[in-house]
Amino acid sequence: MILIAISWIYILFTTINLGIGLDKVLNLNTKNFVITSILGLFSATILASLWAIFGRINIEFHIVLILLNVFLLLKFRNQIINLYKSFFLELQQLQRSLQIILTIISVLIILQCASIPFVIDNESYYIQTIKWLNEYGFVKGLANLHLFYGQTSGWHITQSVFSFSFLYKNFNDLSGFCLLLGNVFSIQKLNEYSKNGNKNYLLVGLLPLFNIFFFQFISAPSPDIPVYVFSFILFFYFLENFKNITSEIFNLIAILVLFLLYIKNTTLTFAVIPIILLGYHFSSLSKKLLKPAILTILIAALFITKNMIICGSPIFPSKINSFTTDYAIPNIVEDFYYDQVKYYGFFVSAAQYNKMTLAELFLHWLTMPKLHGLFNKISVFLILIVPFFIYKYQNKKALWILYFVMVLQLLLLGLTSPQYRFFMNFILFFSLFCFTCVFYRKNAIQYFLIASLVPTFIVLFFSVNLNGFSSHKFMLKISNFSIKNSVFPYQNSKSSTTFESIQLGNLKYNSPVKNDFFWANGNGDLPCVDKQQLDYFEKYFHIIPQMRTNNLKDGFYAKDLTKNE
Repeated sequence: MILIAISWIYILFTTINLGIGLDKVLNLNTKNFVITSILGLFSATILASLWAIFGRINIEFHIVLILLNVFLLLKFRNQIINLYKSFFLELQQLQRSLQIILTIISVLIILQCASIPFVIDNESYYIQTIKWLNEYGFVKGLANLHLFYGQTSGWHITQSVFSFSFLYKNFNDLSGFCLLLGNVFSIQKLNEYSKNGNKNYLLVGLLPLFNIFFFQFISAPSPDIPVYVFSFILFFYFLENFKNITSEIFNLIAILVLFLLYIKNTTLTFAVIPIILLGYHFSSLSKKLLKPAILTILIAALFITKNMIICGSPIFPSKINSFTTDYAIPNIVEDFYYDQVKYYGFFVSAAQYNKMTLAELFLHWLTMPKLHGLFNKISVFLILIVPFFIYKYQNKKALWILYFVMVLQLLLLGLTSPQYRFFMNFILFFSLFCFTCVFYRKNAIQYFLIASLVPTFIVLFFSVNLNGFSSHKFMLKISNFSIKNSVFPYQNSKSSTTFESIQLGNLKYNSPVKNDFFWANGNGDLPCVDKQQLDYFEKYFHIIPQMRTNNLKDGFYAKDLTKNE
């Protein structure tokens, strides 16, 4: 826990410096401490993505980062100092009750980050993705070793920067840092709501009510957390500035959208937001579009370059034919993965999916058991009732636009993979919107915040069986904080399995001896993949991963066993 807190101090210092630098380049003129840190995270992600094309994100990258920190600190010393001063002054001016709540939340977040990782995808590809970035950068054809590596998120690139792998092996908690930023932003806006009575401030200010949900993701670098947090901040600035927007706010909104897209491509519908703003305010914004246009091109280029290197196609997964590289994922395998993601979203087999009508699929999706069914029902319920709440309580065009984006998001997911976690930001936001239409008295709001701390505290320190919420044995027990992790956080993996070394053609890899599920790898040394995965693809697709050269940095290709080579 203590080591995490120390690392976060450095992360905050670095992101503030980088954020100030990006602010000056784009003339954003932001005075918000949290927004500046988010800009810094965005800057670090861009720098690391460029670096990873050519080499590993390791000590040499951090030497450059330290030099950049020093330069920015000397260049913008006064602005940086003033930003810290204004932030501490804002914290001092918070209502006493909000100061206490924020302090408790901050401590609980760090404690949760020091506990056992709970997110299932941490074991399948988070750990290994970040290891590859730290040791080799982007690797050609890496997705041929494990398909999930094709999902390498911008957030994992950011985490690879702040894993400090050359110093310590158990830093894996950038999502917790992000949630802390979100809580600080929310509490500040809630404090301002007590003075201005603006419902938009209340709406974003109640984000901490969902900490009980967020906490299950933050002991691993889940991209879902920045998506949830940044979505709320994006929605806030959109609602507040829809009628009268400046080029500075438009650029900030564009950055938040670009960051979200780079973190998770399921946020594609968010691209509608800056496009709509540009349409409504074209005359005032059109003359100042060069910088956001360049930034958009840069992020698009990085996204395509990353995917082209790792899996040989510009988007993963997709039905787009791979380019003619020797390391491209075979089309049959990419089609298999694309279809499996779709079937998984409905929790059906391929045979069931192909036999069911759209109505049957929808009904099946709606009546799924446990958490999936619950959130699916809530999604549909919100689609039906939110228009009533908007019309009755806040009949504003900006809210109708966000509602339209929510419907578009659900429709898009229905065509690809309708998993509730890809829609959760809208569930949370519009649930709070309906809530604030009814409960908006300032005293009651603080009681709700205090009450929300109780279940968060309980699940952090006491064992809770999730049999009523999940059917996956890996996720039936929430991770609790242990006093053993007061200084040193728990290891990056929940699994304690050993690994065996296996030779397959010219590939020597490490396979977990005991595994909890098919796609899991755990925290084995590179290259690491489960033998049962490779056996499956060899049996059904007649391919095996092979090294392109004797150097792991040169990557992997899929060898077709039906051809004589």
